[in-house]
Amino acid sequence: MTAVVLVHGLYEGPEHFAPVTERLRAEGVEVAVPELHRGSLAADTAAVQEVVDAMGGPPIVVGHSYGGSVITGLTGVRHLVYLAAFVPDEGESAAGLSVDTNLIGPAIVKRPDGLTDLDPVLARTVLFNDCTPGQTDRAVALLRPQALGCGRGIPERQAWKDVPSTYVVCTEDRTVDPGLQRTMAKRCGSTRVWPTGHAPFVSRPDLLTGLIAELLSRKGS
Repeated sequence: MTAVVLVHGLYEGPEHFAPVTERLRAEGVEVAVPELHRGSLAADTAAVQEVVDAMGGPPIVVGHSYGGSVITGLTGVRHLVYLAAFVPDEGESAAGLSVDTNLIGPAIVKRPDGLTDLDPVLARTVLFNDCTPGQTDRAVALLRPQALGCGRGIPERQAWKDVPSTYVVCTEDRTVDPGLQRTMAKRCGSTRVWPTGHAPFVSRPDLLTGLIAELLSRKGS
């Protein structure tokens, strides 16, 4: 069975994917969730590439939000899943793609050490608007400081041009504009539309688990 790599977004961590990883591992799927926050897109991509290369074969890779920029620069991947994620073309960055629809900007708080945080109150309604109170409490508590500039990084290659890909549009998203998502989805081989907020792996882990199971069952894609 092909392995799966889950790539989180800005301010998130591997623990945010726990509801999905627990379900997949219970079914015997090998799952890796690399830690980002390496200081730049290039460093984040290198960290994920190292994990991909260590797999027994080309894995299915899911990138969430900024994680889409990360997975765009990978090689040796079987299938790319862009989950409410950025799909940069040559010369493009996540920040550039969203410059006209920056929904998360008001929630970003600058710190004295040069990093940024998300305001915990605004994060509840921007990132986790469709989650239960319990899901939201846990997810907000797991948010991490973020270095400036990662979102302005430009991938060195565009894997979606030669690797099978699926885009998941989250119609109730308050972080990445759903209209922008639909535009970026046109760059991918297929599209799914879910009536969720920005983090369905928190609010509806069954949806992501089901999609991954479906892709795992396919041959040659």
